Amino acid sequence: MSFFSLLLLAVGLSMDAFAVAVCKGLALKKINLGHALIVGLWFGGFQALMPLIGYFLGAQFKDAINAYAHWIAFGLLTLIGSNMIREAVFDKDEPETDSALSVRSMLPLAVATSIDALAVGVTFAFLEVNIYRSILLIGVTTCLLSMAGVKAGSLFGAKYERKAEILGGVILILLGVHTLIEHLL
Repeated sequence: MSFFSLLLLAVGLSMDAFAVAVCKGLALKKINLGHALIVGLWFGGFQALMPLIGYFLGAQFKDAINAYAHWIAFGLLTLIGSNMIREAVFDKDEPETDSALSVRSMLPLAVATSIDALAVGVTFAFLEVNIYRSILLIGVTTCLLSMAGVKAGSLFGAKYERKAEILGGVILILLGVHTLIEHLL
């Protein structure tokens, strides 16, 4: 996987975290760099951890289904992307986000926004990417975009939240299609 494709994947995966970070920015009365950094580290850390776990899980099955790896990657990325778009378009429930930055508040949000990254990690095992470079880029990208999301939430509100999730879904679907085409040609 090229650096550019990996960067697009990192941006796509980070859109859920970005959307929740926007909500955190809305909920916080006054934000500072510390608030944004806490949110960024939680989301970036889990977005890096989950693909690593998925990679090691996927590596267990790699030899058994290696001939179908590109189809699996395509299917998972398309499913994840489609789900992100569906949730952004059809889920009218606003996420309940409070201003707390405690472990009790942030842990469930970090896990929930990084579940997609677990599935992507499984595909990494089949695509033979450099997992450590990948998780570093995903984690840093998510951290920075989450920090920006906190600031954006405090400035602009939830105006762009759904659009960010749709963009993330489209990016993941396009990466799935790219992976499939790359292996079929």
